[in-house]
Amino acid sequence: MNTQKPRQASENGSDGFNASRRDFLKLSSAVAAASITPSVVTKAADKKVDERIADYFEKMTLNIEVNGTAQQLQVEPRVTLLDLLREQLHLTGTKKGCDHGQCGACTVHADGKRINSCLSLAIMNEGKKITTIEGLAKGEELHPVQQAFIKHDGFQCGYCTPGQIMSAVSCIREGHANSAGEIREFMSGNICRCGAYPNIVDAIMDVKKGGQDV
Repeated sequence: MNTQKPRQASENGSDGFNASRRDFLKLSSAVAAASITPSVVTKAADKKVDERIADYFEKMTLNIEVNGTAQQLQVEPRVTLLDLLREQLHLTGTKKGCDHGQCGACTVHADGKRINSCLSLAIMNEGKKITTIEGLAKGEELHPVQQAFIKHDGFQCGYCTPGQIMSAVSCIREGHANSAGEIREFMSGNICRCGAYPNIVDAIMDVKKGGQDV
């Protein structure tokens, strides 16, 4: 006859071995969490400090003229001219479209030449004269190309219009507005999703034929 006593079950229905195993796992998890959390918090704090230090030391002095006003600014080397104009100088007429130099919405003039400001680092424009859509008019008097765009309804939603106008001015100045075909060729870097191209061409040809100073 077997006289061995059966193992006593714990109050929760499990034997002592399983209960001990669960307690061990819980304790292990708690210890692991306690050991990891301080490290993560410390690393996050260190990262913030490193970013502040990097931000302080990485900024460079930029001397630039924007719409006739001399500016001395502190900029990071990675900041584009587009972001400098929009975020630091609050000249939001220059639009951020594709941000890859493919749509022309960010076109501005640098020393009189049209450029995609999203592809130009701000620091690369040291000493240059930048003109944005805000600086094209003379006070309340619109630029001839601006007037022509209104006259010929050269815009619909208007998002691409600042870049289109800046590029159109350069197109005329460069001597590439002698025919509709030539205008389309030299304005091909400016995209209009609304499809206002015929009116844009008409506006540019109107200014060109009028012989107005642009």
